[in-house]
Amino acid sequence: MKLIFTGHDYRYAVEQSLLAFFPEERPVCEGEDPHTARAALAMDGPAASAVTELSVDGKTSRGTACVDTSGAADEYERERLKQRAVKLSFFEAARALTGVTPAWGALTGIRPAKLAAGLLEEGKSEAETDAILRDTYFVSESRRKLCLPCAKAGLEAKRELQKNEISLYVGIPFCPTRCAYCSFVSNSVEKSFHLVEPYLQALLAEADSAAAMVRELGLKVRSFYMGGGTPTTLTAEQMDRLLGRLNEKFDLANAVERTVEAGRPDTITAEKLAVLKKNGVDRISVNPQSMDSRVLAAIGRRHSGDDIRAAMELVKAAGFPHVNMDLIAGLPEDAPEGFRRTLDEVVAFGTDNVTIHTLSLKKGSRIMLEGTRIPTVEEVSAMLDYAAPALRDAGFAPYYLYRQKYMSGSFENVGWCRPGGTGWYNIYIMEELHTILSLGAGGSTKMVDPEKDHIERVFNLKFPQEYIQRPEKIAANQAAFRAFYANM
Repeated sequence: MKLIFTGHDYRYAVEQSLLAFFPEERPVCEGEDPHTARAALAMDGPAASAVTELSVDGKTSRGTACVDTSGAADEYERERLKQRAVKLSFFEAARALTGVTPAWGALTGIRPAKLAAGLLEEGKSEAETDAILRDTYFVSESRRKLCLPCAKAGLEAKRELQKNEISLYVGIPFCPTRCAYCSFVSNSVEKSFHLVEPYLQALLAEADSAAAMVRELGLKVRSFYMGGGTPTTLTAEQMDRLLGRLNEKFDLANAVERTVEAGRPDTITAEKLAVLKKNGVDRISVNPQSMDSRVLAAIGRRHSGDDIRAAMELVKAAGFPHVNMDLIAGLPEDAPEGFRRTLDEVVAFGTDNVTIHTLSLKKGSRIMLEGTRIPTVEEVSAMLDYAAPALRDAGFAPYYLYRQKYMSGSFENVGWCRPGGTGWYNIYIMEELHTILSLGAGGSTKMVDPEKDHIERVFNLKFPQEYIQRPEKIAANQAAFRAFYANM
């Protein structure tokens, strides 16, 4: 669809609205396209007035919206309100043209719970917040029932945080094989085995300097998370060396949780689990994505449903207090019946934390490159419509959620937990409550000053080879980190 902007350049906001209604369309701003969206914005004093005109398959529609920006605390807030006007005008035009109201209504952002949390913090009641989500943003009842509990969980996490607390993330960008849906910086160990040990040495060096910096700044680590890739791709000895150094250099004694992704069942052994327990890890994440061996083969996994069952037996025997399992709705070769069987079996494992992702059609993934057949939006919707009540019936409640671009059906990813099973790191990072210090290739350090509502980011080099060869980038990032805290 050809996007034509007048009076603004809110491309991302319009693109997200476009994909919610027209998932087969791809936005273009240059060249010709028979489908067009003309989105205009004009200011009349503090009033931001937006008009969107759509033309699709010979049909046209027009949507308008006006938002008062006079109450904006700063320029950032003013820009956000102006974007809201543009998005609401597009929503009105698209709904008139298609007769469809997406599950999340006019909301297009990554963090819908953050909006709800802000309303609650302003003094709105739960009922008033629910009404705003319904009447202003047209969010469906099922999504409001996800959003409000996640907002409340975020506010609970925020109340308990101390000003000098941060979270620590360590990235291991290696996997046994690359999944068809993946676009992360993750290297198949088969092809990059020679990089694992040099990478580990570079990571240990970064950890040493980062830990010294954290001590100098008087910061405390509240939560620790090792992700990837697949951290358990490392050998038991390598994991022991890394976790041992992290425990030695960082004070993790008072962290509320220490999580390691043991994502791929084919990397889980009793020896590695013993290493994790020895080093204080109290939460692991086993991410089968599906229990159906046919689906696993379609996404490039080299393990079966039986391998997942065997891995969970090892996990159960190891006695971790908390276990998370990830599933994806919308994988190739899956269907609503298969997804239901997978979820029922995962719940039966007794895990206290389940994350239900919706397939995100990422540009660099093999699914997109090869044109693999995936379930329809209606089928994905049926999967998610089963998941929410089934998890509630099993004693789970939603505690964090987020959305992604090019997500099937413009749905969401939701973390569910049983009482006491909250994964605090997930809330901290998704609701942007405090600083996340990220170590390793592709790491994104997010520095948060909650009092000023100010966020800055620095990024480690993306690929392991670059990360190993250019330690000066790490030094520059740590200098920026120190400067940020000096200015707080």
